[in-house]
Amino acid sequence: MPHPFAALTPDLVLDAVESLGFVSDARVLALNSYENRVYQVGIDESQPLIAKFYRPQRWSDAAIREEHQFSFELAECDVPVVAPLLRDGESLFEHAGFRFALFPRRGGRAPEPGNLDQLYRLGQLLGRAHAVGASRPFQHREALAVQNFGHDSLATLLDGGFIPRSLLPAYESVARDLLGKVEALYARSTFTSIRLHGDCHPGNLLCRDDTFHIVDLDDCRMGPAVQDLWMMLAGDRHERLSQVAELIDGYQEFHDFESRQLPLIEGLRALRLMHYSAWLARRWDDPAFPMSFPWFGSERYWGEQILVLREQMAALDEEPLRLF
Repeated sequence: MPHPFAALTPDLVLDAVESLGFVSDARVLALNSYENRVYQVGIDESQPLIAKFYRPQRWSDAAIREEHQFSFELAECDVPVVAPLLRDGESLFEHAGFRFALFPRRGGRAPEPGNLDQLYRLGQLLGRAHAVGASRPFQHREALAVQNFGHDSLATLLDGGFIPRSLLPAYESVARDLLGKVEALYARSTFTSIRLHGDCHPGNLLCRDDTFHIVDLDDCRMGPAVQDLWMMLAGDRHERLSQVAELIDGYQEFHDFESRQLPLIEGLRALRLMHYSAWLARRWDDPAFPMSFPWFGSERYWGEQILVLREQMAALDEEPLRLF
């Protein structure tokens, strides 16, 4: 059976955009996106728009609208964010069985790894965003937890037949041991769960005209604030200590940071590693994935994953980052 996205032709994309009253110039450019399908659509005598078509059966309508509402709340508080466009008070639309949203085009450059001045400014941006995120919870979006990101991911990988049989016992053993450590870490940690970006890697914090802005809230969810901070850190321990200090200094100008969350960083990294592999497995029926990730399922990939998870086990035994 063809994947649902196979029906998402350029003509359908244009028809969807024009169904909202826009007049296109018939130019459609597919952008680099795998989870959803995202296109830049030329608009006659105006700036192009970004059309995002949501993956069928991933989020409910209510969950998508919560994503949009979070964007609007951030924008209302002057937090720089790329929020969806409204048409007659609505931001989520349907055309030919696809749900989609339109966004203004706003590019930019990703932050430079280890740049302390930029980290301070990014901390300010995320502190402002989390002050809004902490004001109330999500009702329809899942939280970041050991069960869904860890145990469910492992179950997907074990049941899917993607891990070579020769490496399956080693992967399962290290993954279960690692999840045991992460569970113990969560059990002794206390933190306030707030609304997060959820996938806050540097590519989702872009700089344009000397101002950073937030893009792509598709993975927003409830969780610890440090989830939106740790992916900004790079380098050895000494470098990361300096970086986290700058990041948190900027953050705390706008929102209190619970320093007791810092030990969660390596646990969150472990969950992200396992969740990424499971994400590839869950999307393998989408033709874009075998084409873009041909190495998935190879002995080399899974051998590297076993080594990475073992390294992560060791990282969990090291002294966590701290604030001076």
